[in-house]
Order: sequence, then C-alpha cells, then structure tokens
Amino acid sequence: MMNSGVSGNSMSSSSAQGNNSSNSAQSPGLKTYFKTPEGRYKLQYEKTHPAGLLHYAHGKTVTQVTLVHLKDKPTQSQPQSSSTFGVSSGVRSAAARLLGGNGSKTLSFVGGNGGSKSISGIGGRVGSFGVSSSSNFAGNSNFDGKGTYLVFNVGDAIFVSDLNSRDKDPIKSIHFSNSNPVCHAFDPDAKDGHDMLIGLNSGDVYSVSLRQQLQDIGKKLIGAQHYNKDGVVNNSRCTSIAWVPNSDGAFVVAHADGNFYVYDKSKDGSADPSFPVIKDQTQFSVSHARYSKNPVARWHICQGSINSIAISNDGAYIATVGRDGYLRVFDYKNEQLICGGKSYYGALLCCAWSMDGKYILTGGEDDLVQVWSMEERKVVAWGEGHNSWVSGVAFDSYWTAPNSDGTDENVVYRFGSVGQDTQLLLWDLEMDEIVVPMRRPPGGSPTFSTGSQSSHWDNACPVGTLQPAPSMRDIPKISPLVSHRVHTEPLSGLTFTHESVLTACREGHVKIWMRPGFGENQSNNSDSLLSTSLKEKSSISGKALSSSYKQ
Repeated sequence: MMNSGVSGNSMSSSSAQGNNSSNSAQSPGLKTYFKTPEGRYKLQYEKTHPAGLLHYAHGKTVTQVTLVHLKDKPTQSQPQSSSTFGVSSGVRSAAARLLGGNGSKTLSFVGGNGGSKSISGIGGRVGSFGVSSSSNFAGNSNFDGKGTYLVFNVGDAIFVSDLNSRDKDPIKSIHFSNSNPVCHAFDPDAKDGHDMLIGLNSGDVYSVSLRQQLQDIGKKLIGAQHYNKDGVVNNSRCTSIAWVPNSDGAFVVAHADGNFYVYDKSKDGSADPSFPVIKDQTQFSVSHARYSKNPVARWHICQGSINSIAISNDGAYIATVGRDGYLRVFDYKNEQLICGGKSYYGALLCCAWSMDGKYILTGGEDDLVQVWSMEERKVVAWGEGHNSWVSGVAFDSYWTAPNSDGTDENVVYRFGSVGQDTQLLLWDLEMDEIVVPMRRPPGGSPTFSTGSQSSHWDNACPVGTLQPAPSMRDIPKISPLVSHRVHTEPLSGLTFTHESVLTACREGHVKIWMRPGFGENQSNNSDSLLSTSLKEKSSISGKALSSSYKQ
C-alpha cells in the first residue's frame, strides 16, 4: 500500500491538484487512453485516499472497491445497487485520516451528487487542509444520500468518494482502531437500511446503513450491527463477503481457514459458536446452528484460504476459489457441490459470474483467465495475455456486440481482467468461434489429428465432481482484444458501469476510463444513466437461470 506521509501543506496542494485534469497525474509511460474496435476509452479522472501517515499494517491489505448507487431517500427503506471488485479489501481504510483529530476546519462540499454545504468543527489530524467534494451530506441529517459513490479501503480505514466529482479526495472516512477492513459489499434490495457489509482482518463483521454513515460527520461507524465479535465464532481473516440475492437479508462471509458462514440479518447478532469440530478438513461439509442465532450455518469448503466468493445473480449458486487452486460451485439452497476443478497451476484469486449465469471467470497464479461453462461443468476456454498473477475478473454486462440482433444465437460476451502486471485486458468470448482442439492419436503425436474432438469435450462432467487440472493442449486459447498498462502498481480489481470501466491498484488508487461516446459533456447524466442501467441489470438477474443447466 501507499505510504504517503506528508505535511498538511502538501495535503492542501494535493487537494488542489485533484481538481485538475488527471493527465497531469499520469506517470511517465502511461497513456491516458486505449483503443478498442468500438472506439477510444479515455481516462476521465482518478480517485484516491488523502495524503497522510498510514499505519504500518497498511501493506498487509489490498484495495477493494465497491460501486454504490443510492436512490432517492425512501420513507422506511433504502434500496441501492452495487458492484464490488478487488481481490481483497485494501481500498477502504486510509480515508479516516482525512477527517478527524483536533482543531477546526471548514470543508466545502460541492458538486456532482448534491448542492453545497459548509461544515465547521472538523479537524485535521495531519495539518490544515481544504477539501472540495461532491456531496452535501456531512452533518446534515436530512441529506438523502442520492448519488453514485465509490467505497474503498486502505490500511485501517474505509473511504467514500463521489463518482461524479472530479475531485480525487474522498468525502467520507471511517476509521477502525483495532483491525483493518479487508472486504465489503452492498445489498441492492436492503429493506431495513442496513445495506453495507464490512469484513475485518480480525474476522469481525459489521452491517451498517451507508446513508446513515454519510449523514454523520464522525469517523466511526454508527448504528452498526456487530457479528462474530472478537472472533468468537471464527478468528481467521475475512477474505470475501457478499449478500445473497433474493434472500431478504442473508449474507455470506468467507474466511482464511477454508470456511464460510451464512448470516441472517433479521436474527440476533449475538454469536452461536456451537458448531461441531470438523472431522475431515479435506471434505466439504455443512453444519447448521443449534440455536436461532447468527451465523445460521457453517460451510467447510477446503483446506487453506478461500480467496474469493461470487454469487450468481439469481442467488441460486455460490462460486468459491481458494488457495488450493480449485473453483467450486455450490447449489446454495440444496447445499450441494455442483462442479469445479483445478487451475493449471497455483492458487485461484478471483472469480465472477456472467449476468445470465452461464459462465464463470476465474484468475490466479497461473497468469491465465479461465472461462467455465455451467452447462458443460468444465473449462471451455483459457485466456492468455497476462504476465503475472490475475487479481481481478469481471463481465461487462453493459456492452453489446455491434452486430448483435438481440437473439440468443451467437452471443458474444465482453469481459475484463487485471493483474499484478499492472495491465487491463479486455476479451471477447464467442463460443461459436472457439476452435476446439482435436483428439490426439494413441501415439501422442504433438500434431492434432483430423479426427474427433479432444476427449475433454466428450460429455458434460458429472454433477458433484471436481476436475483435475486439464491438459494445456485440450483447452481452446483466446487472446485479449486490448492490453493496456493502466497503473504503475499491481492491480487489485475492476468493474464496469454504463459509462466507464473502473480499475483499482492495491495501493488505493482508482481510475475511471470513459467509454467511447461518453465524455465530460455527459458526466452530469451519469447518475440517471447508471440508475437506468442498474434497473435493467436487476430485471435480468431476477430471472431463474437453473433450467439451462444439465443436472
């Protein structure tokens, strides 16, 4: 992570520079655009944490970023949409240093998501500073929070930035004194206001209302529900956290010891640590709580860490990737292993579902992007292009092929990946165009025969089996459409919006790359466009997708 110990005067200078074009902040050798067949993606602006002293443990966390859209303030509920990207959360903890401490300073909050509001009585721990931001929430209990935000962690703090403002610095910080936040998620359908989850390095988990945090000028969580307090159920590090769609408040927390726990926010927050001892660490098992308390279930997945979890948009399936190099896909309701398999080499670090639930992306230490088919229950393509570990993958659900006629025939999927090689890669997956390797003759000749397809493609894999690492010769290879070095530091994740592609490095810096056809003149419309596109996404995700799978 970044160690940015500077004086207060430097902070003022840095804040002022935040209003300038992002081009001036670009490091030598980094271009501010990249080209695709549909046009040029241009670096519009950047977000980062405020300069200041960071805790020594900052380097132990990795930035994760969550994109959140808050709608108009409802009477009793606060629905919102979100998307999370990153390997683990290192992008949310440096912001606490911006706000807080002794002294008094007036902050002017101006811009994209709201009007203007001057707030007094906020001190600067590292010196005097000026912040121009895009929201008028601070200290205003009537602020409805409407807008689009980036939530990220760095060191021991969580930061919130206004996506529609050109200012680099965040508008809100939340400080954690005893542990670092490492993962977070948002519920698009929260009904009681608690829509934000935060998992800590200590194993502790909090649920809060983001809107309520934005209304408060303090640097501590307010109105939080505390789960697994002091690690009473599991004291290993939280590695990934996610809400379960269509579940009315259920969420899943993965840990570094190979377990994930299911919570129900409608139940008592006090922990039930009475789960039985795991007899065989190598076997998948599920145990339910004896009492009506949280967590309601423990899923033992594997030996070693679960590095990431991803839940299909209909809430039917949970995908996990881990230190042991395996992808595992589970039927959430029936608590059953559906399929999975091993990486070509090393651990898997990230995974993501396509919007229609038909494909899963994984990335890891073998430098490959694997494409898994839920229908075939096997790897159907390998993406070669990264020069180091792949740390983030995501499908671009807003992209449509230029020649698409809207039918399901010959569907083209656009997805992206980022890695520790500092590169963003974009890929097009068109299954009809993939060349399937042919079966080799018994003699093992290195040349492909002209006979039938490789045995890897004979049948769909049986339900409930984990496949060994396939042979490199059996898997079709795809090449990236675009390969662009976007940061100077290793990358931790990416996400797609209607207007842009967002990339984050593990040091806590986020870049917003505008799609072709979107520029400064359209930035004011981003809130309404994102709202519309999120509605479109939710309508797709609400459809049942399990019928297309071969069981």
